[in-house]
Amino acid sequence: MASAASISPSQQPPVRIDKWLWAARFFKTRSLATDAIDAGHVRRAASGSVAGERVKPALAVRVGDGYVIQRGDMIQEVLVLALSERRGSATDAALLYRETDDSIKRRLDRQAMREAAGAQTLLRGRPTKQDRRRLADLFSRNYSGRDDGRERS
Repeated sequence: MASAASISPSQQPPVRIDKWLWAARFFKTRSLATDAIDAGHVRRAASGSVAGERVKPALAVRVGDGYVIQRGDMIQEVLVLALSERRGSATDAALLYRETDDSIKRRLDRQAMREAAGAQTLLRGRPTKQDRRRLADLFSRNYSGRDDGRERS
């Protein structure tokens, strides 16, 4: 049997996107990958007329395709480098895709912003009254469209 590296991209059998996301270790199980796809958290990357198009779990992934994957508040834009139906080690999974430079920059900027805001101190143990007020303020700014910190009248 020939190894996956010796098979040309045109000869590789098609792989479903839910199986590929699981094999590339974006999700712990295929059912979590399928749920994320159904919820619209996996989309095609911007490429011509299909930019941002939702995908279905049975979509056949091809080498060179780009996808935007949202997990929690983290959004990654990846390019498919190889196909696999089997889940392997993390080092093997890292060879299946490449995250774009813009995506890496946005992710690192967001991580630095979270650390600067002190989000880790807010989520340690049972929240105190002061912690609850900080969380309420954080959520009201993020979800009400306000970012100036003023109270609503």
